[in-house]
Amino acid sequence: MSTSPERSAEQATDQARRAAREASPWIEGLGRFGYAAKGVVYVIVGGLAAQAAAGAGGSTTDTRGALEWIVAAPFGRFLLGAVAVGLAGYAVWRVGQGVLDTEDKSSNPKGLLTRLSYGGVGVIYAGLALSAVRLAMGTANSEGGEGSSTQDWTAWLLAQPFGQGLVALAGAMVIGSGVIQLARAWTASFRDTLELVDLGEPRATWATRVGRAGFAARGIAFGIIGGFLIVAALQSRPDQARGLGGALETLARQPFGPWLLGFVAIGLVAYGLFALVEARYRRMIVC
Repeated sequence: MSTSPERSAEQATDQARRAAREASPWIEGLGRFGYAAKGVVYVIVGGLAAQAAAGAGGSTTDTRGALEWIVAAPFGRFLLGAVAVGLAGYAVWRVGQGVLDTEDKSSNPKGLLTRLSYGGVGVIYAGLALSAVRLAMGTANSEGGEGSSTQDWTAWLLAQPFGQGLVALAGAMVIGSGVIQLARAWTASFRDTLELVDLGEPRATWATRVGRAGFAARGIAFGIIGGFLIVAALQSRPDQARGLGGALETLARQPFGPWLLGFVAIGLVAYGLFALVEARYRRMIVC
């Protein structure tokens, strides 16, 4: 007796969910450890930028720069190894969110786009985890970073048919992501992912404030990054593209630059602290 395509799809979905239930303890553990590692990285990025804004050293760096800072610290290779495992766990969790639809986004166009974005974030953090491993092993390229990587793939896109349009579209998508981050800061919709009962009202209030500051800072940074991508597309110059470090440096060069940089830097620290809150209190649904 033949099986209809619809029935086969249902069976495949059921099997995937059963597998997710069986693997849920370690998937959840990886996810929580991943949020903690992500939080540490952003606290370092924001802290270094805040120091630069205050004229007390520091630098306007990106997530890869934060990894380099960790490896140079006492016991740096050991610490970076732990961060690498956490970042890999975060990548696995994000990909799992997209493939298994852990947050019930469904398979309509909007849901599929959201799930695809989860997978894309997972791929990005998998690359960051690989960079951490290479740094810890001493095999990483000492030149470049997130900024040069952004310029490399921008140059690759520009070399493709309709390359300028593709880069402009990427810039518009990054700006759109920034708008979403700002909207989350305004509405505090990120609270929906937290176990607020376990967190408690006083701590939930502080977590909300920290989350608002963090998502607002990320929204501003994404807007700047997307703007540079559009400029790179219009001028057909990949060297105009910037990553997070370049966005922070751009803020520092504006009128009242130290104040602007300091505001965003504190926000990035807040975003890192919120990720640490997520590591403990995020609602982790794996099936």
